[in-house]
Parts: sequence; structure tokens; C-alpha cells
Amino acid sequence: MTKIGIILGSTRPGRNGEAVARWVLDVARQRDDAEFTLIDLLDYRLPHLDEAVPPSLGQYSQPHTQEWARTIDSFDGFVMVTPEYNHSTSGALKNAIDFLYAEWNNKAVGFVSYGSAGGTRAVEHLRLIAGELQMADVRAQVALSLFHDFVNFSEFKPGAFQNDALNATLDQVIAWSKALAPLRAQ
Repeated sequence: MTKIGIILGSTRPGRNGEAVARWVLDVARQRDDAEFTLIDLLDYRLPHLDEAVPPSLGQYSQPHTQEWARTIDSFDGFVMVTPEYNHSTSGALKNAIDFLYAEWNNKAVGFVSYGSAGGTRAVEHLRLIAGELQMADVRAQVALSLFHDFVNFSEFKPGAFQNDALNATLDQVIAWSKALAPLRAQ
């Protein structure tokens, strides 16, 4: 079965991302075409990148990096749930991505973003990063507005149409994850 990790890309106290990631997981688990797991960056407590050797060489020396690498390596694709901070993604998500290289290669990635402009500028940056990591970013995405999908900017209440956007994103992530399987097997 295709394994998709849903990465909760915020570690901020009071983060909106937890409710968003749990919604993604709840919708995803209604499907039977893949296995879905929530990956909360808070559970990994990654410090600022502290590996002396570039990740592209795969010579991880820190136990936290080795654990993170095993986790990411075990998935076929990802949905990254990201806030938009200052027209980009969170520092925590960027840092977590930067720890690894080969573990991201030849995997699909889709995005669920949130912010005042739907988090779309964060996704623009993540798409550039995904390309460098040899990931296939899918076209469909979910852009959640703090003005329309949250009550008082904090209580998550997505519009009904967002379920369609999420399922379209999941459809593409699963299809691309399966299509890239031969490349990962090499």
C-alpha cells in the first residue's frame, strides 16, 4: 500500500496547523487507496541544522537526524501542511526539510497551506525546494484563508469546497507516488 506522510509544518505555540493537519488526516483516512500517517515536527525536536556534512552525502552523525531520516525514508509521498510566515513557510519546516536529501528524492508532494492570503506564497517557496530535492510537486493544492476558513483567525472551520480541493490534492499525490515507485526502487 502506498504510504503518505502528512507533515505538520508548524511548531509554534497555539498553532492553527494542528487542526488543519488533523482535518487532512481525517479526510484522507476515509480513502482506501493509501495509508496515511501524521508526522508532527514537534515530536522530533530537531535543532537548527547541526550536521557538519552536507545532507546530499547521507552521512548523518546525529541520532535525531538518523531518526528523522528513517521516518521520511519510510514514506512514498507527502502532504505538507504549512503556515505562511512573512511570505514563506515556517522556519521549522524548512529546517526539517534541510536535514535530509536522498530520503526526499523521487517522492510526490502536495501542499495544504493557510494564512491571510491562503498561504500560497509559502507553497511557492516549497515548490522550489521540492524541485531541488528531486520531488514531484503536484498541481492541486489547498489554500485556506484565515478570513474565511477560520473563526476569529483561530478556530478552524473549512468551507465545504475545501474537501474537494483536498481530495484532488490527495488524488494527485497518490497517483504520482505510485508512478515514481520504480525510480525509488533503483
